[in-house]
Amino acid sequence: MQVRVYFEDTDAGQIVYHANFLRFMERGRTNYLRLLGTSQQALLKEAENDAPGFAFVVRSITIDFLKPAVLDDLLDVVTVPQAVRGASVALLQECGRGDDLLVMARVRVAFISGGKAQRIPKSLRLAMEGLK
Repeated sequence: MQVRVYFEDTDAGQIVYHANFLRFMERGRTNYLRLLGTSQQALLKEAENDAPGFAFVVRSITIDFLKPAVLDDLLDVVTVPQAVRGASVALLQECGRGDDLLVMARVRVAFISGGKAQRIPKSLRLAMEGLK
């Protein structure tokens, strides 16, 4: 997924403020769901039937800032599943500019329903495993 760096994404030095990379990666995870090869709405509706009130929440994130991004850069946000477990998904996310890797993060996302960790519904888990 590509993201253009706008003035609002930068600090006074026109360098991307570090927390904004988290926003870019959140968009990347949402886009990842769209790319599962099925209708995002249909997939989420089926998951809702299996686990009413479900949500994905970030359980942990480890992030390395390697190089800065600046105003008007066009960034590539890449999201790759590493492991799909019972109630969580481990993802590798990278933000790059051309051949330069700028930020790398390891993200663990938990699936919850009713405020508690729940097993990822089969349809959603199979869709996620299909892109591994």
